[in-house]
Amino acid sequence: MTGPPPARPGTERDDAVVITQSLDEPELFAGLYDRHAPDIHRYAARRLGEGAADDITAETFLIAFRTRDRYDTSHRLARPWLYGIAANLIGKHRRSEVRALKALARTGHDPVAASWSDRSDDRIAVQAPLAGALAALSPGDRHVLLLVAWADLGYQEVADALRIPLGTVRSRLNRARRKVREALSTDPTFVSAEQELTPSWTK
Repeated sequence: MTGPPPARPGTERDDAVVITQSLDEPELFAGLYDRHAPDIHRYAARRLGEGAADDITAETFLIAFRTRDRYDTSHRLARPWLYGIAANLIGKHRRSEVRALKALARTGHDPVAASWSDRSDDRIAVQAPLAGALAALSPGDRHVLLLVAWADLGYQEVADALRIPLGTVRSRLNRARRKVREALSTDPTFVSAEQELTPSWTK
């Protein structure tokens, strides 16, 4: 061989191409699903639990498929677009999410905790104070914080995902960080709980 094979549709740099080509060849959209569905499912599971994650993931890609003709192809990567759709769907479950977070904070046990903690009882205990802090955030602040911390999106990607100005992302993230720090600083498990969010959330 004289070099690596050409990138197939569905690789990271080809998202916009795949979406465009799928307008004429709908079956190509499956490449986008194969590439991004595991991450979307993982994120939704951390927010709402495994059961809801199946529905969120399926609906995210159904909406994406139906609206792909409106995709801005200047964005080569579709991750922010897909996470934005997922975040909107998760937002419809806001009461369920907050109820689950509060239950975990209060009792240390909740079905959602299994996906957060790999079914480890000691890690569930660590998650309890963090769950309480997250439950106290506004929906907008929680979306921004968790898209950065759990979906590993950059600030501009979060802005694109939620269709809000970059300055709003920064202000919401700063506010969320401050509130979570304040909530956790009164708990003796703060250091362990803090580590459950990726390092980027505290910067």
